[in-house]
Amino acid sequence: MKTARIVGSDTAYPIGKILCIGRNYAEHIRELGNETPDAPVIFSKPASSVIGDGGTIVIPPYSRDCHHEAELALLVGRKGKDVPKEEALALLAGYGVAIDLTLRDVQAELKKKGLPWDIAKGFDTACPLSEFVPAERIADPQELRIRLAVNGALRQDGSTSLMIHPVRELISYLSGIFTLEPGDVILTGTPAGVGPLVSGDTVEAEIQGVGALRVSVKQSK
Repeated sequence: MKTARIVGSDTAYPIGKILCIGRNYAEHIRELGNETPDAPVIFSKPASSVIGDGGTIVIPPYSRDCHHEAELALLVGRKGKDVPKEEALALLAGYGVAIDLTLRDVQAELKKKGLPWDIAKGFDTACPLSEFVPAERIADPQELRIRLAVNGALRQDGSTSLMIHPVRELISYLSGIFTLEPGDVILTGTPAGVGPLVSGDTVEAEIQGVGALRVSVKQSK
């Protein structure tokens, strides 16, 4: 069973739903040539896709174009349904660092056919995830710097202030569709600068005041 741990505590939550938000930063939308959606774009990953700090991303043999996407992760600590925006942050137990991995070639081909693209987002090791800092340590989740480097070269450098749909709104919106439960994880979207990974790469993601995550990459034959 995969768990989400709170830094400095013995508290660990079995990971439930991993709810992910796409197209939540304008520059990232532009770099991929997508349209800006009217509402948050939602997809999910299974808990089995999670790896921790020091783990290895294994690119499956059916892809040769795996992209990194650094994101702020939210850990739900209380059950909630139809939560008002004003009360949304009270549901959180912690904040963490995530890397949403996308098999861009696989995703593009499935999109052309109008098919779901779960296998491009939910494969084993597709969700590197850090431990979580207690939610009370983060005064404002919309004032955090997100950075990601590959082999020491900076690729992503953005701020959560650039989110189209801020954290409070995302929690409220998701809770209107899904009952949020302790152990659920929400990935909030990625800033611009996404790019490919290849076997042998070292990836480091960091969010100011939240934590850091370092993983390696291997291509499966």
